[in-house]
Amino acid sequence: MVWEAWLTLSVVAGCFAMMAFTWISPDIIMSAGLTVLLVSGVLLPEEALAGFANQGMLTVAVLYIVVSGLTETGAVGWIVQNILGQPRTTRHAQARLMAPAAVLSAFLNNTPVVAVFVPAVKEWARRNNLNLSKLLIPLSYASIAGGTCTLIGTSTNLVVNGLLVDEVGLPGLGMFDLAWIGLPITVSVLLFVLLFSGRLLPDRQEPLVHSDGMREYMAEMMVAEGSPLEGCTIEKAGLRSLPGLFLAEIERDGAILPAVAPRERLEANDRLIFVGAVESVVDLHRIRGLLPATDQVLKLEGARKDRSFFEAVLSDTCPLVGKSVRDGRFRTRYHAVIIALARNGERLQGKIGDMVLRAGDTLLLEARPDFIDQQGRSRDFLLVSEVGGFHPPNHKGAPRALAVIVGMVGLAASGLLSMLEAALVAAGLMIVLGCTSGRVARQAPDWQVLVVIATSFGVGAALQKSGAAGVLADGIIGLAGGNPWATLVLVFTATALLTAIATNNVAAVLAFPIALSAARHMNVDVMPFAITIMVAASASFATPIGYQTNLMVYNAGGYRFADFVRIGMPLTLLVGLVTVGLVPLIWEF
Repeated sequence: MVWEAWLTLSVVAGCFAMMAFTWISPDIIMSAGLTVLLVSGVLLPEEALAGFANQGMLTVAVLYIVVSGLTETGAVGWIVQNILGQPRTTRHAQARLMAPAAVLSAFLNNTPVVAVFVPAVKEWARRNNLNLSKLLIPLSYASIAGGTCTLIGTSTNLVVNGLLVDEVGLPGLGMFDLAWIGLPITVSVLLFVLLFSGRLLPDRQEPLVHSDGMREYMAEMMVAEGSPLEGCTIEKAGLRSLPGLFLAEIERDGAILPAVAPRERLEANDRLIFVGAVESVVDLHRIRGLLPATDQVLKLEGARKDRSFFEAVLSDTCPLVGKSVRDGRFRTRYHAVIIALARNGERLQGKIGDMVLRAGDTLLLEARPDFIDQQGRSRDFLLVSEVGGFHPPNHKGAPRALAVIVGMVGLAASGLLSMLEAALVAAGLMIVLGCTSGRVARQAPDWQVLVVIATSFGVGAALQKSGAAGVLADGIIGLAGGNPWATLVLVFTATALLTAIATNNVAAVLAFPIALSAARHMNVDVMPFAITIMVAASASFATPIGYQTNLMVYNAGGYRFADFVRIGMPLTLLVGLVTVGLVPLIWEF
């Protein structure tokens, strides 16, 4: 090998080692590796930076904006309630998540499937006190496996099918020809995750949002007329499972229902009294069909979607101390509405409007974003802080957001538009229709994920240009000794290795000519090798950088590089065994 190949392999090995054994952010590591390849002359600037204009990377970036329309309108809650439901255990939750993800990914590009599911799974995990680190890797793996079932399930299948047509002159595969191998692989992946993820996936439970000594808010919510929650039990509505939150009582037609049973059914205009931590109180405002019990929220200037949540601590010089919230005309004075109140750990009772304010009370407020600028230095408050950038969702826009998603999927699946074009149209519609704002859209992309995706394309180009990838593949396949079955095993190994360190499409393009040469040398049919390359290039379970969906859940789930290696290596081995065992039986040599 020439020195460029040795340097490229050294950079790749160094990046992997640093991601596996250090806490340095992966975007910094990959950017540093790409910089070395650029400065050393292995890559030209246009080659190193080509990933930043790559269609796949740009599609992921635009999808973040599309998904912001789902989160801003609360449509994510519809997905949680109607698709994911109420799991009994972590394993049950994984099954309820992976099955629809795999089915959808068989007919849609798996990138938008994961993009839509990630925020839904986050909210689902919070509502049901599930461990997020046990869910997001299974989501990515299920979407990858589902993509092997049809010709359009992943771009890799289309790339290899195109090579079969162009290079070999074969008629190509039909829509469901891959199902013969894709379905066994998908079943194997789902069963493996369900059986072994308990031991192989990390157990990084998020800190409980409610603990001794933490502020305990009292909040009032009301079931709106025509709400989808009408007739639902407390348990089915997900109002008993929010961590750090307790449904203290229900006020119905002037009567108080204390110690509410899980089977109690909600009615319109029910007044729900909750006690709990601020994050869970904020989560209540994301649930479609629940409204703040006070009508003061409706009297605030501007739409709710343009407001934010703030915590404010009353000082002893505040003129409202000693007055009730209603008599003090809090909204008129501060252009903000109290939606919850905490007082030194006391369990408060009664309506917020009737409560007499005291110095030191902590108020959870809904107000316009400029509230902190206007009142941050006021002597009326000891402290004013925004609550994590949360703001009330625009539930009225949820049907529009879901319609945009369905339209995007339909345009991409029909072939009328590419996935990038469909995503761009959908992102524009989300903004035009008011499902998300320009400010939120600009903040939506996860730049760390995008930088890793873009730089990985550059590193993959270096592997190809320097000849390092070809040398690796040639060396592995050369070990087969002319045996078709052994060659098939090594084709899978070489392709899986390449997709782990580069990208799936690069791996497929590099492995195909080598496999074609091997098949012709042995005078056997090339189809088993082509099918094996399709599966191996997609079966990227062992590293987070080998597949875009892995990268999308990498940060969201708080994973480390080693987490993918621990569960992904044996899963890749299992998929390899299934593939090399079944492919020659279905497509004979």
